[in-house]
Amino acid sequence: MNTIKAVIFDMDGVLIDSENFWSIAEHEIFTSLGVQINSNETKITKSMTTSEVSRFWYDKFPWKGKSLAEVEEMVISRVIDQITNQDCQIPGIDVFIKLLKSNNFKIALATNSPKKIIDPVINKLAVSECFDITLSADQVVSGKPDPAIYLKAAHLLQIHPTECLVVEDSTSGIQAAKNAGMVVAGFTNLNKNSGLGMADYMLNSFCNYEHLPLCFDKTNTSSNNCK
Repeated sequence: MNTIKAVIFDMDGVLIDSENFWSIAEHEIFTSLGVQINSNETKITKSMTTSEVSRFWYDKFPWKGKSLAEVEEMVISRVIDQITNQDCQIPGIDVFIKLLKSNNFKIALATNSPKKIIDPVINKLAVSECFDITLSADQVVSGKPDPAIYLKAAHLLQIHPTECLVVEDSTSGIQAAKNAGMVVAGFTNLNKNSGLGMADYMLNSFCNYEHLPLCFDKTNTSSNNCK
C-alpha cells in the first residue's frame, strides 16, 4: 500500500449489485424484438459492453424498425430506472470510498457500462465529489478485458499504472487491470463470485476496516455486517 497513490473501482458488482438489472433489461428489450434468448448465450454476453450485446443478438436475430443505437438506449434506460428505484448499493462502499479520499488517494471509476449510467450510480451513493475521474468503455476503443480503459484512467490521473490499485469483481476486469500493470483487489462480495484467482489481493467486504492497509490484507476474512 505504500506505493499505491490511486484506487480505481469497477462499477457493476463493486459499487452496486446490478447484474440482475442488466439481465432483466436485456431480456425485456431483446425478446420484445423477437430475439430468442437462451442461458448458454447469455453467459457469452455477460462480459460484453451494451453495444456489443446489441450487435451480438442482432446478428443472430435481425430485427426491423429500430436501429442498434435505439435498442441500446432502451436497455440503458431500463437499467437506470432500476438503479434509481431499487436498493442496490453494495454495503459499506460509500464509507469505504470516502475513507480512501480522506487518506489522499486519487479515486477513479472505470466501467464497461455506458457512460450515461455512471452519474445515476455515484449520485445514488452520494460519492460523486470523491471521484477525480470516471470512465466508460464508450470512451475507449475496446472494453475489458482490453486494458485500454485502465491505462487511460492512469493517464488522466497522472499516476503510473504500477501505483494504481483496481477493485474488480470479474475475471475480464481483473485481466484488464493486470494487463495494464496494476495491482488488483478481487472483490468477492461474500464469495458470490469465483474466478478471481489472478487478483493480487482478495477483498470480501467494504465494512469494518479501521485502518486502510487492512483493506487489502490477503488474510482478511472480515464479515459484512453493514446496515
